[in-house]
Amino acid sequence: MADGRYEEPEFTSERLVTSSADDVERAAEAALRPKRLEEFVGQSVVRDQLSLVLQAALARGAAPDHVLLSGPPGLGKTTLAMIIASELGTSLRVTSGPAIQHAGDLAAVLSSLEEGEVLFIDEIHRLARPAEELLYVAMEDFRVDVVVGKGAGASAIPLALPPFTVVGATTRAGLLPAPLRDRFGFTGHLDFYDAPELERVILRSAGLLGVEIHHAAAHEIAGRSRGTPRIANRLLRRVRDWAQVRGDGRLDLTAARAALEVYEVDPVGLDRLDRSVLDALCRRFAGGPVGLSTLAMTVGEEPDTVETVAEPFLVREGFVARTPRGRVATAQAWSHLGLTPPAGAPGSLAGTLFDDAGTDPEGGSGNLQGL
Repeated sequence: MADGRYEEPEFTSERLVTSSADDVERAAEAALRPKRLEEFVGQSVVRDQLSLVLQAALARGAAPDHVLLSGPPGLGKTTLAMIIASELGTSLRVTSGPAIQHAGDLAAVLSSLEEGEVLFIDEIHRLARPAEELLYVAMEDFRVDVVVGKGAGASAIPLALPPFTVVGATTRAGLLPAPLRDRFGFTGHLDFYDAPELERVILRSAGLLGVEIHHAAAHEIAGRSRGTPRIANRLLRRVRDWAQVRGDGRLDLTAARAALEVYEVDPVGLDRLDRSVLDALCRRFAGGPVGLSTLAMTVGEEPDTVETVAEPFLVREGFVARTPRGRVATAQAWSHLGLTPPAGAPGSLAGTLFDDAGTDPEGGSGNLQGL
């Protein structure tokens, strides 16, 4: 963060309910991705708006406006980028912000694009500043300036680019500089899925995996998927494994509950780390408030892991409140653990303890980062 930019922390511990994905996970997801907009489940507003943009561009015979997709990981931004290329009948060029650290890296990609191609830039908010400035001109004027020579004798030669479409994906739209954000003609924000939508995702994925799943099992998995299709598909594969190895091969409610109990994912989607945080807050610190560093030390994790991996879901679902004095457990957290809050516990006052502008005296900002 030497240049003042946020960098996503990397975590080595594997969590079944994490919304991030490694290369192996992405390979497993590839077979389950829808290929057309009508196959894409959920995000009805974004889907309808994007359909209009693409249909109008096809009718004009021109490249559509550049598209920015924002939202938490695992909701379908990469899938939508692939669908855009498929709907346009063109190829997709894939790269990411962290992979482009020099303007020359981006210039090489842009200069090799063919007319009508779609360039997908994942985590576009992590582009290096020189590459951002080059992208401004490329997106607006379809031109890159190639610098020839060095020092005082250097000169810029403009290179015309064929019309193309940039699809940018970001989990942190607020970190995008305004000049870059303004060059996108369409911006779509993806929200978390509700349970019925996730059930449809699970039923569709089960069909693609060649397994039969009972609706009750799909409902059970959906309820523990934290509103994220990536997590839903991951849990589905683990239930399939349990049914194959320890069950009779049927993906019914019994198999779903037994498998998710083995993998320590409870009925609301909390895993071991989430429950450890709540347990520490309630049992060790009587509901708080407690600083981030102390809480992280108690559960045996790094502060970044607790703040960026566990807290977003706990805060979003109302289990934890972040206050100027530290983290506190809400009444919902006490109830979920089957505990009775002691008299005067902060959980009863949780509704008044949120303060996004506050700071944690032991580390961590008071705003809800990671949501």
